[in-house]
Amino acid sequence: MAERGSGVAVLEKPALASGRRQSGGRGVFAVGVGLLRTARPRQWVKNVLVIAAPVAAGQLVSWHAAARLALVFALFTAAASAVYLVNDARDAAADRAHPVKRRRPVAAGLVPVPVAYATGTLLGLGAAVAGAVLCNAMTAALLIAYLVMQIAYCVRLKHVLVVDLAVVTTGFLMRAMIGGVALTIPLSRWFLITTGFGALFMVAAKRYSEAVQMEDAQGATRALLTRYTTGYLRFVWQLAAGVAVLGYCLWALESGGVADASLLPWRQLSMIAFILAVLRYAVFADRGTAGEPEDVVLRDRPLAVIGLAWAAMYGMAVADL
Repeated sequence: MAERGSGVAVLEKPALASGRRQSGGRGVFAVGVGLLRTARPRQWVKNVLVIAAPVAAGQLVSWHAAARLALVFALFTAAASAVYLVNDARDAAADRAHPVKRRRPVAAGLVPVPVAYATGTLLGLGAAVAGAVLCNAMTAALLIAYLVMQIAYCVRLKHVLVVDLAVVTTGFLMRAMIGGVALTIPLSRWFLITTGFGALFMVAAKRYSEAVQMEDAQGATRALLTRYTTGYLRFVWQLAAGVAVLGYCLWALESGGVADASLLPWRQLSMIAFILAVLRYAVFADRGTAGEPEDVVLRDRPLAVIGLAWAAMYGMAVADL
């Protein structure tokens, strides 16, 4: 009996050790998946804006430019992911009171807060250093400015009326600028005006939608929404939409008439598609359903068709077809 009992004990120890190793492996995998979810892969579509300046300047025609822009996309994605990780680590307690955000990995306890902070720090520093080494000093400076501004937003600025809108809008504008900076392309004033106010339009529409949806909800994590009125936010997105359309039209008309090699004034005709895109997006903003801009852009087929039409006309304008 003693020998049998001791034999069982000997057999059980390796089994228990194996179980611990498997459990630890699953834990590391779960944390990795949680970190990836916290980095918001669905939000990475926003970083496609890095090609905006080269496309606007008609400079996206070489393998060198394409490779450089792919690198810049990766660097900005790393920087934005770093901000999401730090933000979720800071807001973990508040997010647990939100009916949807409580499922975020950090708030749900799947990713420890220190791990989120450490990963975010490494991603942010890595993006800045890689920008300086692989691109140029201005690219690194823009990434650092973005990180500093977004961290300041997480810590304090998101609680300041109007400034919060300006910071988020500037983040989009930086995405649109960095491609031109990395390729040393001069940035047009009309490009900056149209992109900046177009971003403000989407940001204000997002805030408006959140405010409408959270009017009767308890435990809202974005306390600043209670200090904005829906009327004010509606005014902001309508104003921004108007300025963005005006800026685009002035840019298109400033370029002159039909080029010698062109069949039609494609640049001017692209104004129609641009205005239709703004009007289509405004439908969701007016309904209060533009709380997730990436969902609106990716899932609405009419908006996608309008976007493709705009891209085709703009491409023909750049190619002088």
